[in-house]
Amino acid sequence: MGNTLPRENYLVISAIGEDRPGIVNELAKACSDYQCNIVDSRMTVLGAEFALVMMVSGSWDAIAKLENIIPPLARKLDLNLIIKQTQARRPARALTYNVNVVALDHPGIVYRIAQFFYSRKINIDELQTNTYSAPHSGTQMFNINMTVNIPADMHLASLREEFMLFCDDLNLDAVLEPMRSI
Repeated sequence: MGNTLPRENYLVISAIGEDRPGIVNELAKACSDYQCNIVDSRMTVLGAEFALVMMVSGSWDAIAKLENIIPPLARKLDLNLIIKQTQARRPARALTYNVNVVALDHPGIVYRIAQFFYSRKINIDELQTNTYSAPHSGTQMFNINMTVNIPADMHLASLREEFMLFCDDLNLDAVLEPMRSI
């Protein structure tokens, strides 16, 4: 039979609730107690709310046990919760690029940029936005950081030129560059 590793199983946990100390500790403890590994996560405070999305891995048994204890833990922590079993992501034949855009804040920026990439069948892997006051003037600014997967057969120079013209037309300051390894 040989040495085969048990198949990993995955669970995605999404939760939101009033921000306070201890939420991350309680969720991480539950994962550890049931021998599950947090393999990917995003956690942030938005307004007065704490929001998290995390993917955990473990044996089928460990994931099933964790899936059963997370709802009562979420009630105890007063979190709104969504949990879903998933699978490991299949690698795509794509090039990973970072996109950064800065502009005067106004509605519709995210939609217009998302539409640009969607119309070219480019997947957005991650997206973060924030607003801030510009130094000296106090003008409300908007910043978007994205990670996109560009199909390997796409002509990159043409895409870059199209994107820069698109951003110039909307008065957006933008950078589209290959993802660098850390």
